[in-house]
Amino acid sequence: MDMNSNLGGFAAALKDMDVWVMNVAPTNRSSRLKIIYDRGLIGTVHNWCESFSTYPRTYDLLHAWTVLSEVEDDGCRTEDLLIEMDRILRPDGFVIIRDNPSVINHKLQHLECAVLIKA
Repeated sequence: MDMNSNLGGFAAALKDMDVWVMNVAPTNRSSRLKIIYDRGLIGTVHNWCESFSTYPRTYDLLHAWTVLSEVEDDGCRTEDLLIEMDRILRPDGFVIIRDNPSVINHKLQHLECAVLIKA
């Protein structure tokens, strides 16, 4: 799952692999979903301050590009998003977090004992 899909570049980069990527566009940038569809990719619009409906599937990999910063800017708790990411992720799954280093260092320092973090 690409949690902040922008224009679907993460999914496009993986198109030759035997995987599918769910592109999630933020609600305040829902117009980007049309570009994702035009590229032949799948996607949806979602506000990460709310839970994400995953039935009947979970995900092996989450790509979180600036999602932590954007959730904080929307006035939501980053900790709630991290709990939601844990719920969505399959056991032994992976998360790629790309964000401002100060946000990553501040928010993830308390989680190192709870999850395996490789920088």
